[in-house]
Amino acid sequence: MTKPALTELLHAAVTAVGGVERPGQVTMAEAVEAAVDDGSHLLVQAGTGTGKSLGYLVPALAHGERVVVATATIALQRQLVQRDLPRTVEALHPLLRREPQYAMLKGRSNYLCLHRLHEGVPQEDGEGEGLFDPFEAAAPTSKLGKDLLRLRDWSDETETGDRDDLTPGVSDRAWSQVSVTSRECLGAQRCAYGAECFAEAARERAKLADVVVTNHALLAIDALEGAPVLPSHEVLIVDEAHELVSRVTGVATGELTPGRVNRAVKLASRLVNEKAADALLSASEGFERLMELALPGRLEELPEDLSYALMALRDACRLVLTSLGETRDRSVQDEDAVRKMARASVENVHEVAERIVEGSEYDVLWYERHDRFGASLRVAPLNVSGLLREKLFNERSVVLTSATLKIGGDFNGVGASLGLPPEGTQGTEDEDLPVWKGLDVGSPFDYRKQGILYVAKHLSQPGRDSGREDMLDELAELIEAAGGRTLGLFSSMRGAQAAAESLRGRLDHPILLQGEETLGELIRRFADDARTCLFGTLSLWQGVDVPGASCQLVVMDRIPFPRPDDPLMSARQKAVEEHGGNGFMAVAATHAALLMAQGAGRLIRATGDRGVVAVLDPRLATARYGGFLRNTMPDLWYTTDRNQVRRSLAAIDLAANEPAAAAEAVEAVEEAAVEGD
Repeated sequence: MTKPALTELLHAAVTAVGGVERPGQVTMAEAVEAAVDDGSHLLVQAGTGTGKSLGYLVPALAHGERVVVATATIALQRQLVQRDLPRTVEALHPLLRREPQYAMLKGRSNYLCLHRLHEGVPQEDGEGEGLFDPFEAAAPTSKLGKDLLRLRDWSDETETGDRDDLTPGVSDRAWSQVSVTSRECLGAQRCAYGAECFAEAARERAKLADVVVTNHALLAIDALEGAPVLPSHEVLIVDEAHELVSRVTGVATGELTPGRVNRAVKLASRLVNEKAADALLSASEGFERLMELALPGRLEELPEDLSYALMALRDACRLVLTSLGETRDRSVQDEDAVRKMARASVENVHEVAERIVEGSEYDVLWYERHDRFGASLRVAPLNVSGLLREKLFNERSVVLTSATLKIGGDFNGVGASLGLPPEGTQGTEDEDLPVWKGLDVGSPFDYRKQGILYVAKHLSQPGRDSGREDMLDELAELIEAAGGRTLGLFSSMRGAQAAAESLRGRLDHPILLQGEETLGELIRRFADDARTCLFGTLSLWQGVDVPGASCQLVVMDRIPFPRPDDPLMSARQKAVEEHGGNGFMAVAATHAALLMAQGAGRLIRATGDRGVVAVLDPRLATARYGGFLRNTMPDLWYTTDRNQVRRSLAAIDLAANEPAAAAEAVEAVEEAAVEGD
């Protein structure tokens, strides 16, 4: 049978989802097909509106081998499984003469555990029976009680047990009562509910699927753990690939807190012999005393007192784990569940303590202190490029795609963070290097006619003090000119809160602040009322998709460099410098460039969108690295003329309120473009 042409398949899929074929989408699909066929690797930058999901799904489905698609956000996972894949499979079925199967797979703690739901949660206070019923313990009228009752009712209705399918959601505290980690799970063979287990069912569906949709975190766990979590696959597609290094680093980061250690003590105390229990209690008390004195910052070397405390903790955990394997208390109801949870908690403490004590030149160690939760000790890999190179790019073709992969004009920066050599580098007999290609397929949007990049060059430079009155004055004037419609992206929560507090007192426009309501509700209210503004920090830089008149001004208060005292970022910067590189550009500037590109991408989400990205940090215009940052952002018309920007915003606002004036908005942006030239 003759294989259908890729263009024919892509046309059928695009028609099925109600989209429009884009030249960039076709180029991307052809490049993905070529990479999959020859087993090479591909980095694709595909701007907003390209239709990149179909750009990789169609050639992957046509290839006929199992494909894993890993994304960073729940929203994209849902879009793929609930919209793109069903329609695409239906459209391609008659052309391929087969019906590809697809499934979603997440970490075990994302699924409802029927054992926990029906049998209860292991006690943590060391008193009473081994299990308690959270439904009886929580007051029915409390928030927790209501959430738990909803979960019990939902368990009879859901087919997946997937937390993300529960709408509205429940608190983390409630979910923790009805879910388990992979270490806490009894296993399908030993669990009374194994045959009905939602997590096991998801795994079985994944084993039979042609396309498995997962997340970056599970992909990282699959790479880091000895036992595979994902089914074997011939093609890996990483969407939102700009997030991958951060997500893998998060999974590879260990943390110890007094609370976590005390939890291990409480869970294990009744299950082990007296010697082991006393040793762990004594070690935990010594660790807690040290943590009370801990000051935030990096630990270049492991202090002697901390080393002794961690060795005591490690050795005590070993005793407890040995004792857990020897003793069994038949008086404890459902002891397997209690023992599993205790073992998981103690193993976690043991592994982190041992990792820190053994030490590695490739790890970074630091203290953090939280106003509410106190001090924590954290250890993270200096970088994950070697891990990714070894685990991702062997024995399968990998496609990585995002709207922001070119940093400062090329792919080599992102490639290096992923463990890839410079593009075009050839391997040798002694070293087999991954072969990869970078491709920018552009965007269907005419950024220069649709938007303006305005840098407020006249403002004072931001310092450590967040109280920039001239910046707040400028922000207020821009919001007034835009008639609201403003997404404010701040480099810190303190800055967002200060701006909201100041402007609520002098503007008539409603100002929503991240943290005062769920993110989904804030975005809904922002999209529903054009006069409204939404202020927030990191998750807004990447998570807001509001096309149309409700978002016509995107403001960044300052260039989002990492904090100078960020232990991991500063360690990475220092490591680059020790090898003769420019640590600031390789780490701090690259971090800022990715965020600014993502933030600016919130403005133009559809072909009819018009607006302004305003950066209230003069360094983007005056500093030597300003060009590097601007080259990573969408190609908007660039200006520092504050009067022209106000006229353009007023015209865009008028067009939003009076559709007949839309031509004036286009002319206003184009006029600014001519002057910016």
